Order: sequence, then C-alpha cells, then structure tokens
Amino acid sequence: MVKIRLQRTGAKNNPHYRVVAADSRSPRDGKFIDILGHYHPAEIKGQTTLDKEKILNWLGKGAQPTGTVLNLIKHEGIWAEYKQSLKK
Repeated sequence: MVKIRLQRTGAKNNPHYRVVAADSRSPRDGKFIDILGHYHPAEIKGQTTLDKEKILNWLGKGAQPTGTVLNLIKHEGIWAEYKQSLKK
C-alpha cells in the first residue's frame, strides 16, 4: 500500500520534513516514490509547500495519508477539493 507521509531531513533540533509518497513497508527515511512537498515546523508560521496536483493524483490512485499529513492537507484545502472531486 502506498502512504503519503513525512520523511525527516534537517539537523538535530532543527527538523525539516519532505512530504513523500512511499511504500508502507519502507523505513521512514528510506526509499520513496515521489516528493509531494515540504514542511518546516520550526518556522514561525510552520511553512508548508505542497504540490496540489501530485497529491490529488496520488489520492486518486488510492494512496493513504498519515494523520499528520492529513492535517497538513486539510489546512491547505486540498482534502476538501479531493472530496469534492469524488462526488462528481
């Protein structure tokens, strides 16, 4: 199963994360299929950069977001757009 999850990058006490599509059996910082965005929680506003088209594409293929990624996607409004496309 493909998961949309966070992959940790950055230095100690300064986390940066990539939002990636990866096989659920691969390790957290291991092999991934596609980079979908970036998340920097240490920034003042929690800077998030997500590629909406790629995320919608992977959700359409059946990828499951983790809890934290689901919150990021909802905050950016991508989840509502995905749910709206399912109703059509």
